[in-house]
Amino acid sequence: MNIVPIRSEAIYETTLERIAALIGRSDQRSRDELEVLQALVEKWEREKHTIAPPTAVEAIRFRMQQGNLKPRDLEPYIGQRSRVSEVLGGRRALSIDMIRALHRHLGIPLSSLVGTDDDNEPRLAKTAMKKLESFGVMKLQEDLSAFLARAFAGNPSAAMLRKTRTERTNAKTDPHALEAWCAAVLLKAASFKPPKRRQAFAPELGRELARLSTRSDGPSLAKEVLARAGIAFVVLEHLPGTFLDGAAVCRADGAPVIALTLRHDRLDNFWFTLLHEYAHVCRHLVGDTKVIFDDLEVKPADMVEKEADEFAQTSLIPPEIAKGLASAELTPEDIVQIAADAEVHPAIVAGRWQREHNDYRRFAKMLGRGAVRTQLLRRT
Repeated sequence: MNIVPIRSEAIYETTLERIAALIGRSDQRSRDELEVLQALVEKWEREKHTIAPPTAVEAIRFRMQQGNLKPRDLEPYIGQRSRVSEVLGGRRALSIDMIRALHRHLGIPLSSLVGTDDDNEPRLAKTAMKKLESFGVMKLQEDLSAFLARAFAGNPSAAMLRKTRTERTNAKTDPHALEAWCAAVLLKAASFKPPKRRQAFAPELGRELARLSTRSDGPSLAKEVLARAGIAFVVLEHLPGTFLDGAAVCRADGAPVIALTLRHDRLDNFWFTLLHEYAHVCRHLVGDTKVIFDDLEVKPADMVEKEADEFAQTSLIPPEIAKGLASAELTPEDIVQIAADAEVHPAIVAGRWQREHNDYRRFAKMLGRGAVRTQLLRRT
């Protein structure tokens, strides 16, 4: 157990990967190491990844989620349905009477309802802002408000992010950093021109993408395949405070975007996340759902996420072949053979075996670490 203080983003990212590998292990040594590493990460995040306080609307929505409240349940404290809609949509400020009623009857802290800043003014931690600027998507001397307004032109950010699914995000997620990352993704995807005749989003494309994993340039080829299907593909590092693996986003013109962060630079993680987001594009990015964010370290809590997980697993390793993963005594040669049968890279099979058997040491050298980021992550 070689533990060092976290003094840089690189060490922070490495520590997060180690934590992911330790989660679920039952031996005392691993549990001790996990506890120490989590303490180091929490200390670093408190110091470097300061999360801005919630706005009044965010505080109200959090209480609604906690109490399983519907907008109609707020009418006794805010007023008629249209007024509730305006408040939750950020189009009407809270009155003194509303603040008193929400505080008295729903227990929302006055400090959250009143605040010290303009609730409509975007705020971003310094580390997140610095990282955002490094993406090359902000204009010279452009402030955050102007950047967001430009990125979400024709698709207002507040409305867009309200009409989304965030069940699979870390509880510590900074909503402002999430909004800024999403804005950067949309600007990166702005130059994408979908074909005049878009292909139907067919599940069969999942297997085509999976087979590309056997190619050394598979991740790059995946971008081309998705483009022919009318899907923009963006790779953009996550911002501090977002804890993201990927997202499915809908542009203002309706064109779907798959965005990956490569938070974990491994082949198995890349292909699973890509297929997971493709499932969202095919089946879930419809109606008012404009964005779906995913931290795949968070266990799926609803059928939408479970369905996307199942689609990714089935596309990568067909069920009849996946039965061969049941044995706890597989050898590296077995992994290679199963991968050949499934027509995928061995890293995908090794990663699947690790998750199913809760053993993250075995086959650790087969996961294709460092094989994706250098190929795909390019800042412009």
